[in-house]
Amino acid sequence: MKKIETSLTPVFSILIIFAVITMFPVVTYGQSEPFVEYKGKVIDAVTGNPLVFAAIQLEGTNIATVTNSEGNFTLKVPQNETTAKNILVSYIGYKNKKIPVEKLKSKKTKIKMNVLSVSLAEVNVFPKNAELLIKAVLNRRNENYMQTPLLMTAFYRETIKKRRTYASLSEAVINIYKHPYKSSAPDHIKLLKARKNVDYNKLDTLVLKLMGGPYNSIILDIMKPPYMIISFKTIDKYNFELSNITKVDDRLIYVISFKQKDWVTEPLFYGSLYIDSESLAVTRATFSLNTDFEKKVTSLFIQKKPAGADVSVINASYMVSYREKDGKWFYSYSQGELVFKINWKKKLFNSIYTAKFEQAVTDWEIADKKSPIKPKDRLKTNIILPDENLGFTDKNFWGSYNVIEPEKPIENAIKKIQRNLKKLKKE
Repeated sequence: MKKIETSLTPVFSILIIFAVITMFPVVTYGQSEPFVEYKGKVIDAVTGNPLVFAAIQLEGTNIATVTNSEGNFTLKVPQNETTAKNILVSYIGYKNKKIPVEKLKSKKTKIKMNVLSVSLAEVNVFPKNAELLIKAVLNRRNENYMQTPLLMTAFYRETIKKRRTYASLSEAVINIYKHPYKSSAPDHIKLLKARKNVDYNKLDTLVLKLMGGPYNSIILDIMKPPYMIISFKTIDKYNFELSNITKVDDRLIYVISFKQKDWVTEPLFYGSLYIDSESLAVTRATFSLNTDFEKKVTSLFIQKKPAGADVSVINASYMVSYREKDGKWFYSYSQGELVFKINWKKKLFNSIYTAKFEQAVTDWEIADKKSPIKPKDRLKTNIILPDENLGFTDKNFWGSYNVIEPEKPIENAIKKIQRNLKKLKKE
């Protein structure tokens, strides 16, 4: 796989092939331990707008999740943790919220968040030189981020849409062995559970497969080598600017925007880094790949394509956020989206596809120096989640694992695909 100058390997690879696919049996799983499930929605207290990717955590534990694009969340709490515990809700630019677990409703709790205003009097130091601030961030990276191995549990989801219609949905629960942040050793992943639904009628004569699976998500941990998109080797290829000052967890956050310099002839990234003003740790990053270099960008992502098809990448955007524990930060959530267009030589209209993935760490613990994930159990970096892992008909598939609440369009797509499966079985 080709690499771009940032040393970040492409976080999407799309395999486009002609194929004939048969239907598969459904695999089901039961619950693993007693838990209580709470559902809720996080919104702006004034406007009522949903807050997307708000962090939800069970106080005093490492159990966590995030809200989806509609502000909804589901949190599964072990039965023995439902008393004398609080749910902590945080979102950039808003006051933190603490809610006793016993006051949560099992069906739907609306959590209203209030905006945090930042007065100029609170800002003691304004970064006059944004590039010097970035250099300070890089110098303090080893101090700010976990230097002990972690064993994480995470939920992963990937989707493929043809225009607005979902054609493929895959989900998985995984274990991640994360090496210390000073180490450049690749992290290890073990698949615990997975399921998939595909409606190949929506993909024309194409079968689109997302290569990399959960590895797409962990290489978005841009504060850990070798995935860093900005390092001392690449810093001179970017322009940096202080674009905003906000707050999270009652702490000031510098928002530094960046983009590649005009003389750089390879596709690099542009976006924003959210930097804690006290520790100088990057707490969040949103960035996109410069698609002005169309042919070079497309060659990074498209591994195979059928004859007669001209494929171009329209957009490649990403987001990663970090969580803090005892003054140390670690990877918490990431997502990516790739939009690409296929022009057919013998067809009047083109096809627009969107591939998207997201991954949230739902629990973690300090791990031994030696990875508990055996080599034979480790997912390969070019993994494609297999089609035979089906299980959307089972409501108890995940048991006590925390997952990201699906959006309504995804739920509708699952129901539609299930109806098609039933029709096929009757025939």
